Amino acid sequence: MTRAQVSARTYIEDNAHVLKEDGLCGDRQANLTRRTVDVLKDSGGFRLLLARDLGGDEAHPNEFLDWVIATGAEQPSAGWVAGVVGVHPWEISFMDPRLQQEVYGSDPDTLTASPYAPFGRARPVDGGFLMTGEWPYSTGTEYCDWVILGGMVTDAEGNLPRGRPDVRHFMLPRGDYEIVGDSWNVMGLKGTGSFNVRMQDAFIPDYRVSEAWKVNEGIYAEERRPGNPLYALMFGVMFPAAIAAGTLGIAEGALRAQRAYMEGRVSVSGSVAKTDPAYLAALAVAEADLSASKCHLKHMIAELYDCTSAGHKITPEQRLTFRRDQVRATDRVFESIAPLARLAGSAGVQEDNTLERWWRDLQTGITHVCNVRDAAYVSWGLHEFGGDIPPGTIY
Repeated sequence: MTRAQVSARTYIEDNAHVLKEDGLCGDRQANLTRRTVDVLKDSGGFRLLLARDLGGDEAHPNEFLDWVIATGAEQPSAGWVAGVVGVHPWEISFMDPRLQQEVYGSDPDTLTASPYAPFGRARPVDGGFLMTGEWPYSTGTEYCDWVILGGMVTDAEGNLPRGRPDVRHFMLPRGDYEIVGDSWNVMGLKGTGSFNVRMQDAFIPDYRVSEAWKVNEGIYAEERRPGNPLYALMFGVMFPAAIAAGTLGIAEGALRAQRAYMEGRVSVSGSVAKTDPAYLAALAVAEADLSASKCHLKHMIAELYDCTSAGHKITPEQRLTFRRDQVRATDRVFESIAPLARLAGSAGVQEDNTLERWWRDLQTGITHVCNVRDAAYVSWGLHEFGGDIPPGTIY
């Protein structure tokens, strides 16, 4: 069926065989296969969060999360790329209209990479900035024509001023930066192709630059997409939600692999996995926790979307509560799958066993900054008791 006839999630399910078949090849080449990227594009998932006037769907955010989870359940690296690259159209939809036309004017399926870590240094010059730096973890970058990079503005001499740093998001076309080959050598999520990117004194015009605090506080969204509930959802909600969806997709695939493994698993002591009380109980807990976490994530997003649809601004309390519960949702699943990895025995760590790949990918995904629980929990707690939220907290 064509993309016009089915949802993005259904298109992925109908073409799951491609993602399954190409997963190992993607891991080995440290990048998604071309076929996998074509399936992701053809599904329409990258358009879900893009504004309608730019050629997108402007869909309910839970449609996007469903697409990411469904993709990750078939191929972890593809799901991760879907989440990270797929959330960027949401931010670009409230960037400068001149930039929007450069990116999407001729192709609404144009892909954009990141990372947002402020590793760059941007020196002001007439009409813009000269940017220098190197960033790791630019997920899916070889298939992207643009990149959003975090950086700090310096003075005219290139020195960082004292006081609070001026952090901004800088957007560059593919020809203005270099992808560093052989810089993605990791334990898991190998197929995401999250290579380093770098540049030296690349010129970035003013209109391709956004102040990070205005992105985070929804200032640009209010100015450029007034009254639009999707773009009022806040960066500190949407980006962590995308990462959580990618993580939960991997967890769903890992549990499918466990169930298939248990069908034929007999331990050296003669224990049959599908009748082993310990194994069955662990599987039940993990399945229940995954269902709860998916429901929890989507329920929170639906509530926040209802809030913005009613014309209300999301409060810091709501954002911090979302982050608290979002990291708990991903952590809950990770913790419940860990016992299954142990019960699988030594056969479960053999490279020709799919369990090994799913477990490595899940362990890698849980390390993302948006899944780090302590920062989210402590920030929520400090705010509850009137304390100051640590600088750099994502919310």
